[in-house]
Amino acid sequence: MEIKNKLNEIPEEEMTVDLELDDGRNVTCEIVTILEVAGKDYIALLPMVDEDDDLFGEVWFYGYKENPKDVNEEPELIYIKEDDVYEAVADAFDEWLDTQEFDEIIEE
Repeated sequence: MEIKNKLNEIPEEEMTVDLELDDGRNVTCEIVTILEVAGKDYIALLPMVDEDDDLFGEVWFYGYKENPKDVNEEPELIYIKEDDVYEAVADAFDEWLDTQEFDEIIEE
C-alpha cells in the first residue's frame, strides 16, 4: 500500500477545518495530515477541544477532494461509509504516526 503525505501542499494559514456535528455543535479541527490510500486522498482531523470534552483525543478520517479546476474552492470532505475503507485509512494513519512524534501535533 502506497502512502503519501500531502500536508506540505496545504498553505500554513489553512491548517484548520470547521465542522458542524450532528448534534449542532461546531468544532474546529486541526488538519493532522492528508494521506493517499489506494489512489484516493483522505484527511485526518484532530478536534481542538478542552481535555474534559468527550471529543478530546479523537482523530476523524474523511475522504478529501479538491477541485483541480478551481484551487480557491473549498475542498470537499466525504464521509467514509465502508468499514474496510475506513480501516485501511486508519491503518495508513497508524503507519504515518509511526514516523511522527504525535505529542508534537497535539501540543497545548
